[in-house]
Amino acid sequence: MIPYRKIPLETYPRRAHFAHFSAMANPYAGVTVPVDITGFLAACRREETPFFLSFLYCASRAANRVPQLRQRILEGEIVEYAWCPTSHTVALKDGTYCYCVLDSRPPFRTYLPEAIRRQEEAKVCRTIEDGEDALALLFVSSLPWLSYEAIVQPTPYPADSNPRLTWGKYRQEGGRTVLPVSLLCHHALADGLHLARFYQCLEEELAQFPGDQP
Repeated sequence: MIPYRKIPLETYPRRAHFAHFSAMANPYAGVTVPVDITGFLAACRREETPFFLSFLYCASRAANRVPQLRQRILEGEIVEYAWCPTSHTVALKDGTYCYCVLDSRPPFRTYLPEAIRRQEEAKVCRTIEDGEDALALLFVSSLPWLSYEAIVQPTPYPADSNPRLTWGKYRQEGGRTVLPVSLLCHHALADGLHLARFYQCLEEELAQFPGDQP
């Protein structure tokens, strides 16, 4: 099990916001941002690394740098995980998909071969179950066929508190290459400030890719 700590509601600075948004039928807040990946894409091509797994690595590390994106609602209380793996969709030959869980803490050179191996295992298992650590996961999907401006995500009822990351097809825009990246969060745990911090961290992770981060 992935370790977490409980955050006491009596000292939680957003306790009024937590109560307010937790009572909503649709408590999510999300944005789609065109992210400049010009330099990152050049690095992928230079290093001959797969685009999706390379971007997933950067996005996962960026999300984990924002504590609010590691927080979840568990039995009416707030818990914060030490680290959140990703669960991403893997396309299958029959036009469906399965899920694959990855940990982006290792350096990229270690992460990549393990990610490729686990994706192949996922294609054999073909499961869409998230396992015992489902609450800790960052849910990730992609639409490589579309360069979209906005997206509506399916969410369960009652609401869960896992952040959802999605990106589409990159496009040329004013001499740059941009990628639409969407982030959806439970508003009881995260505000616009925290969404903005994710994109700032993502820019930093993309800029230093593929440096062997510890």
